[in-house]
Amino acid sequence: EEDNLTEFITKHRTCRRQVRECSGDTDHHEGMSSDDELTPTEVAEFQKSKDNVLEDSRKIFEDVHADFCDIRKILLKFQEWKEKFPDSYCDAYISFCLPKLLNPLIRVQLINWNPLEQNFTELEEMPWFRAIEEFSDAKNVSEPK
Repeated sequence: EEDNLTEFITKHRTCRRQVRECSGDTDHHEGMSSDDELTPTEVAEFQKSKDNVLEDSRKIFEDVHADFCDIRKILLKFQEWKEKFPDSYCDAYISFCLPKLLNPLIRVQLINWNPLEQNFTELEEMPWFRAIEEFSDAKNVSEPK
């Protein structure tokens, strides 16, 4: 779906560039276009593509046990590991592994996030961000200085 969206945007830009060239519009600066130039058909196609991507994203973790697709639950397991077996936890370099482990979970939650919308949710207010923040605070409290 991402390829379809990229292809749609590329075709749209090419079409607008050709229209500008034919009309002799030399006052355009690349990258400064507005989405207001989209036709209703293009808006509908974009919305359909976006809806398809969002629908597909809801299915990504449908076959994953709830303990392994919830960031808070995953971090709780790591916190328990750290408390019960601190040497093993330290030897596993967990602080280096967590970003790669949590990346797909966070990316799925950010698919529909748009900071350019008027009523967007701040990153700091998102549940996954708070879970990581709490885990980091717990990590700092329990580690010797």
